[in-house]
Amino acid sequence: MTRHLLIAVHLHADGMGTARYHGMHQGAPEWPPAPARIFQAMVAGVARGHNLPEPVVPGLRWLEALPPPVIAAPRHTVGQAVALYVPNNDADAVADPSDVSSIRTAKQVQPSLFNAAQPLLYAWRLPEGDCPEQAMVDSAHAVYQLGRGVDMAWADARVLPEDELQTVLLHYRGIVHQPSSDTRAGRNLPCPMPGALDSLVLRHRAPRLRVEGVGKKARVLFTNAPKPRFASVSYAPSRRLALYDLRAHGTTKPWPWPWPQHRAAALVENVRDAAADRLRQALPDAAEAIERSLIGRAADGSGGVPLAQRVHIVPLPSIGSVHADQAIRRVLVEIPGGCPLAAEDLDWAFSGLQAIDGDTGEVAPWMLTRSDQAVMLAHYTVPSQHWQSVTPLALPEAAARRRIDPARHKDAAEAKRADERLAEEGRAVAAVHRALRHAGVPALAVQVRVQREPFTAHGKRSEPFAEGSRFAKERLWHVALCFDRPVSGPLAIGDGRFLGLGVLAPSNRVAGLLTDPAAWTGAVSDGIAVVQLAEGAAGAPPELALDLARALRRAVMARVSDVLGSSARAALNAYFSGHASDSTAPDAEPSRHLAFHWDGPRQRWVVLAPHRLERRHAFAREREHLVVLQQALQGLTDLRAGAAGRHAVQTGVLARGDDPLLAAASVWESVTPYDVTRHRRKASATEALAADVLAECMRCHLPRPQVTVLSACGVPGRGLQARLRLAFPTPIAGPVALGRSSLLGGGLFAGIGALAVPAMDSDSAD
Repeated sequence: MTRHLLIAVHLHADGMGTARYHGMHQGAPEWPPAPARIFQAMVAGVARGHNLPEPVVPGLRWLEALPPPVIAAPRHTVGQAVALYVPNNDADAVADPSDVSSIRTAKQVQPSLFNAAQPLLYAWRLPEGDCPEQAMVDSAHAVYQLGRGVDMAWADARVLPEDELQTVLLHYRGIVHQPSSDTRAGRNLPCPMPGALDSLVLRHRAPRLRVEGVGKKARVLFTNAPKPRFASVSYAPSRRLALYDLRAHGTTKPWPWPWPQHRAAALVENVRDAAADRLRQALPDAAEAIERSLIGRAADGSGGVPLAQRVHIVPLPSIGSVHADQAIRRVLVEIPGGCPLAAEDLDWAFSGLQAIDGDTGEVAPWMLTRSDQAVMLAHYTVPSQHWQSVTPLALPEAAARRRIDPARHKDAAEAKRADERLAEEGRAVAAVHRALRHAGVPALAVQVRVQREPFTAHGKRSEPFAEGSRFAKERLWHVALCFDRPVSGPLAIGDGRFLGLGVLAPSNRVAGLLTDPAAWTGAVSDGIAVVQLAEGAAGAPPELALDLARALRRAVMARVSDVLGSSARAALNAYFSGHASDSTAPDAEPSRHLAFHWDGPRQRWVVLAPHRLERRHAFAREREHLVVLQQALQGLTDLRAGAAGRHAVQTGVLARGDDPLLAAASVWESVTPYDVTRHRRKASATEALAADVLAECMRCHLPRPQVTVLSACGVPGRGLQARLRLAFPTPIAGPVALGRSSLLGGGLFAGIGALAVPAMDSDSAD
């Protein structure tokens, strides 16, 4: 039977029963406390000076090699931020110790407040076989603080089988956080990894002072200790799924009650309101939480309730067979980890629920009963790259179709032309991308198709679903999606996702979409094209990167002209050259054209589409341009680069998983020099470069990095150039190209792998 090491950490409380945790990570309050915190606290607790007792070392080494643990943390609030002014670790820099005020620096302190009766839980899954359980338990008992020195704590540990651990987590009055392989699924927290114990020992033993200079010029300087080695792991609050059947009450019929699929919104409203009334009667003190979690309104009647607190009621039409009638016989209740209502209370509210029919005002002829049949639920949760709507999406008003008066639908003047229909669909596709982002779907939709007709034989058009809802029928669209990687369900997106609309189901084959992403137009369909030197061809020096990038740009423009001919050449030229013949053309925007780069370390050219650099979804017309680019690159075998020589080439494909230009990494270094976009006055070269890079990262929707200037110089005719290292707070995926020349050979970056996360401000680290 699978076993788990469960460590419970208790923090001391004040007179009001409130515990405070002062840990900060990356400038913000850290919650939940990272697994690296408890590991550091265990090491600090068992250490005796520079030495670690031999009996506990095997347990600590075993613990650092285990997979990331499950974390259960109580609900918390953030306290008031206070700035403390403390010496900046260099008191020896002043001659008079009483003059310490001249070297003070501000340190932000903002505690996290929570109920001290609720411990923090960390559950590590133990592998099969023998393991030093007692050594890990003894190390946990030695804990005396967690985080900073003011956070006094104690801990206990025990080994539990799988079923007992699940019982503990089920009844835990807090939020359970699960580790995820997706870096975008939640907040990244440092976790122990092989080598973490040795890095902490090295950090403790490292000298803190060094002597610089000799004789009278000798100075004693403070030296930062080496950073501990931890892995960055994404954690997301877990959710609980409860499935219920619609059963006819007062009868012995074994099958569920069928509800018309086009009245999904009415069903959700009936169930939601009935469950809310039931909870208000049983829990009068929780009226505000019920209003926020079930209805989705704040106490003052306004919206804006965080998604982590919303209970999601999802109707599940019957699917899985071509003969399924898609009537609604089951309702899924999704309870997020941050919901203020207990899962047991919500389960009681929905079990045996009899709603009021909104049309007749009478008790509905069905009731909700807890279902133990997960077959239908599996049809909505299986991971897949291809998804299609079962109930249509409700998109914003800006994505609505133009309404035609039914009395004039035969009038030729009211008919929609092809360009108007295309524009409507384009707005709807853009709205779908926004809806995916708002719903927190952690994948990129590389293909989107919108229509009013259903994708299955027994589905219904989008218009009937407006009945009983607050959405006009012109705002409803059926959608087919293809993601860049498999996504797990259940999925519901759009403005009506909390009212039963926008429910998606996996599909092995969606009409109008390619079923195999590898069968798209090569790597170009993903916004990246590669041209490699042919086998045996002589390489090119890195100082000719700009000439090589310009050579490929000229070749692409010439070959695109051959593909398009004279009729469409002018309209599409701006996407490839960056210069529009008509300044009023939509492609005249300076950033909406291809970027050409020479990747010297790997001896290849890389063509990057603007939507990849700007981290957005490609527009419909941009996808058409990529098809033209693919056709233009086919058959390219010879490239003349002027002073850079003549090269035999061939088209290639990037391996997205491990390619340095695409793989997710926290640290990125220059492949080609970075050119500043603006020369700032009264600033050093380092300050100007750092400010310029931060502005470029903001423009490209990148997080704020720590900028390290590796080298910098002024180049006649081009200005300030530099090679940089960018350290982002979380791993990001490429490509990354920044600066004034980022569209033509400059400012290209490559990831250098996942490095240790920055050290946390913890007294127990020593």
